[in-house]
Amino acid sequence: MLILQRKAGESLLIGEDITVQVVSVDGSRVRLAITAPEDVSILRSELVTATAANRDSAMEEAAPAELLDLLGGVLDRREGPDRDAPGTQAPAAPEGKED
Repeated sequence: MLILQRKAGESLLIGEDITVQVVSVDGSRVRLAITAPEDVSILRSELVTATAANRDSAMEEAAPAELLDLLGGVLDRREGPDRDAPGTQAPAAPEGKED
């Protein structure tokens, strides 16, 4: 690892086509400007870490088809075996006598 000190307005080169310039320093916050070819991806390390954690979490979960099967079983139990079948609905209350 190379550690450098730069002041606002100074820059450094990485290879022949990547430039990192210190735009400003405000307390512990440093603003950088990075110039690089379009095919070079530039990502903040915390985003890479969060993306990897999210991907790992998604791999541990059940496949969508398995989740739908589980959900279908829950919905089947919730609706009951013949819930919509004729003659299985509760009788209507007589007029004027609602609970």
